[in-house]
Parts: sequence; C-alpha cells; structure tokens
Amino acid sequence: MSEMRVVGVRVELPANQPILLLRETEGDRYLPIWIGSVEATAIALEQQGVKPARPLTHDLLKDVLGALDRRLEQVRIIDLQEGTFYAELVFDGDIRVSARPSDSVALALRVGVPIHAEEGVLSEAGLVIPDEQEDEVEKFREFLDSVSPEDFRGADT
Repeated sequence: MSEMRVVGVRVELPANQPILLLRETEGDRYLPIWIGSVEATAIALEQQGVKPARPLTHDLLKDVLGALDRRLEQVRIIDLQEGTFYAELVFDGDIRVSARPSDSVALALRVGVPIHAEEGVLSEAGLVIPDEQEDEVEKFREFLDSVSPEDFRGADT
C-alpha cells in the first residue's frame, strides 16, 4: 500500500472529461482517475481554499462526522475492475465504507487524512513518467494553479 498525494484535477480535451491525478509520496508512479465534473469542482475548490457560502456534500459529510464524534482515519483506493476504481473510507474503530475515489479524495482533503492506493491498483493503472516528461508534469501543475472551479462546470460525467 502506497501513500498518495493529490497533484490536482484537469479537464482532458476534447472529451471535456475531468481527471484526478495522484502521485506516490515515496515513489515515482502517478495514478490518473477519470472523475465527474461535480467531484472535480469539489476537489479544486478545496485545493484552492475556496469556501462556498453553503456547504457542499463533502463539507456536509465532514460536519456530520464531527457532530457524530466519528473520525475518518484514511482513504484507500482498493480495486480496479473493468476500468472502474473502487475506494473505501476507513473510520475509527476500523469501520469501512465503500465509496468512489473522487468522493473519497474530496473528503480526505477536507478532513486532512492520508490517501493510500493498493499495490495491485498501482501495478495495473500507475504510470511512471520518465524524466524528460517531468516538464509536462510541471506544466500540469502550472495549469492547476491557473484553473478555476468554474472551468469544470458543464463537463460530461
């Protein structure tokens, strides 16, 4: 199991499909996950520190956890079947709840818990970007710094 960090989200053209990009914190592999536009917006808002006037679904879930005195301990991306990624939320008391990776990451960012990926998932879908392509990753980071959540509205899900 590898700890992952969120590089960010971007829209893949020409399909206008948002992609969540994760990278191993202690490795060279990236994990691209195609996600919906609502989840892409939720992740981008949190990464940019934008607080909406009313809580979004992921903010609401964070508030509910606090009200119920429960603690999310980690998010795990546990499986990949026929192109679909599966995740689970791991709560205190080793309570596990199945969830989509996009929702899991959006919640993990809000709560500040680690994101992990199973080795089998990384072996199957992880990408190692050669040094000469690191410039592309830097361009991706620059893109993330310039993108706004509104850029994700209207993308196909």
